Amino acid sequence: MDGFRIPLGGWVADALDWFKGAFKWLLDFVTLVVGWLVEGLADVLVAIPFAALILVFALLGWLVRSWQLAVGTAVTMLLIVAMDQWENAMLTLALVLVAAVIAVIIAVPLGILAARSDRFSAVIRPVLDFMQTMPSLVYLIPAVVFFSVGFVPGVFATLLFSLPPGVRFTELGIRGVDSETVEAGQAFGATPGKILRGIQLPLATPTIMAGINQVIMLALSMAVVAGMAGANGLGKEVVSALSTLNIAKGVEAGLSVVILAVFLDRVTAALGNPAEYKSSLLGVLRKQRNERTPSPASVPAAAH
Repeated sequence: MDGFRIPLGGWVADALDWFKGAFKWLLDFVTLVVGWLVEGLADVLVAIPFAALILVFALLGWLVRSWQLAVGTAVTMLLIVAMDQWENAMLTLALVLVAAVIAVIIAVPLGILAARSDRFSAVIRPVLDFMQTMPSLVYLIPAVVFFSVGFVPGVFATLLFSLPPGVRFTELGIRGVDSETVEAGQAFGATPGKILRGIQLPLATPTIMAGINQVIMLALSMAVVAGMAGANGLGKEVVSALSTLNIAKGVEAGLSVVILAVFLDRVTAALGNPAEYKSSLLGVLRKQRNERTPSPASVPAAAH
């Protein structure tokens, strides 16, 4: 086999160079828009006093899950402040939120299309398998080639890495809707669009939200790797700590990532199944509203 080699890597490199040259206008536009979104959101998060933002995060945790999460959120976020990692944490949060929102905007329609078309599902499934098994560091190569260094390549790499679960869970949720329920909608003359909006999406919401939860978790894990592409935030702190063997900085930045991950995981999980969290503020308000609303059996019959 000496002398036999398929230069696949060279072909891919040539293709990336061609794409960069042919679509430079598109890459410049994406750089402008994504950079503006991330930097704008980061500036807002950093400009807000940390006490006010922690209060908002705690109230959000109480609103959707429990007062215990609210207290835990306040304590752990104050720990980030005490470790002097608050600004880096907000930069990372901005990158993760922008990448996750873009990923969801792309993933949900693709998942819906895959659920409605077996042919499209068969085509996209190996692509998703490829994307999920590709080592995360490899995504930094095209990201840096296309967008140089900074926030934008970090968002691009994070988007590619976190996209597949959103597509898979959306398809799984819609395909898991009871066929008899769909057939009942068709029997009443509902169009496919109305069935999707009125039956399939509402019933598939818990599964779709589980996919969004996974998208956010993967985006947060990739945001740390994106520090190698020059994206400011906790990822850059971890990379700096690794290159200098600064254990203290690495522990503090890594712990801050864990705190953000736990908070985002608990909140998004609660959004997928709000009825399960009766101690949440929304659950308490829902219970009080139900107690004030008389049941049909308790309404006296109208006098004839």
